[in-house]
Amino acid sequence: MRGIAILMVIGIHSLPQPLDTSWPTIIDAALRPCVPIFLFASGYLTARSNRVPLGKRVMATLVPYAIAFTAAYVYMAWHNPAMDHRFTTTMARFLLAYVFVYYYVFVYLGCTVGLWLVFRCANINARDASQRLVTFLGLSIIFGLIAGSYLDPLLSRAGFSESLVQEARLRDIPFWFTFASLGVLFGKAGGETALRNMRSVILGATLIAYLIYAAIRITNLGDAADYDSVAFFGYAALFSVLLLAFQPRPPFLATIGSGSYFIYLWHIFIVMMLRDHTSLRGYGAFPDFVATYIITTLVSVTGLLTIRRIMPPRTLRWLGA
Repeated sequence: MRGIAILMVIGIHSLPQPLDTSWPTIIDAALRPCVPIFLFASGYLTARSNRVPLGKRVMATLVPYAIAFTAAYVYMAWHNPAMDHRFTTTMARFLLAYVFVYYYVFVYLGCTVGLWLVFRCANINARDASQRLVTFLGLSIIFGLIAGSYLDPLLSRAGFSESLVQEARLRDIPFWFTFASLGVLFGKAGGETALRNMRSVILGATLIAYLIYAAIRITNLGDAADYDSVAFFGYAALFSVLLLAFQPRPPFLATIGSGSYFIYLWHIFIVMMLRDHTSLRGYGAFPDFVATYIITTLVSVTGLLTIRRIMPPRTLRWLGA
């Protein structure tokens, strides 16, 4: 699942920006469940292990991020001589992951802390632990959907700029936590056999949810945001369950899935270099997208496999590989 998700991430970042025509929006909408898949898988694995090693996960996330952030900061400064280098601004960039596309780092950390709190509150060793856990997760999903529906109107009414509202929506942790909660629920429920027997039903529901989400974005109907809308939740949640039902097991996907964090942190450098230092855009939007996607995927996966061969285990942990 993580292997599929990281390939979707590369696809989104390879699309021409802004999405001012229908075909990029259609592709972008199809690929948007990538982050929910990561969070769903994290919740599912947490349910299976029945524990949240908070300190280990935080360190495994922050150290590779700090290294990638430093490299991204240097790249941004290289291309923008007027960049603000004040300490407070730099720390704000680091804490808000405001370089390239690293917002997911703190979304993941927030959801990890949320899982830790839920498992602690449920008191997993108590007699009624399972019922308490299901209740907490159900409430998390309810309030996450409420937060996703009303965060942006609240901020807009308070007078915040549209760009700031969008940044807040990207980091709407209560909404993102709904996918981690859903993963835990499916992990606790088991029933993979039942899911496999319902593949056609889940597939049909997922296709319908995608058409609804894509149509809303194309027609700009109601809350047509890329993220944290009810339509997005419906499509992304069903897509995650669909992958669980089909259980894809190609070794290639497992390999890149196990190194998905490394690919996430470093693939964007390839995308940015192709945009800043090549003339791919001159061939048209679609050829540019295809070429960027293929080159970025090949270089990222090759880089992952190469450093796994030549780097010691500690260095691989520092790089998220």
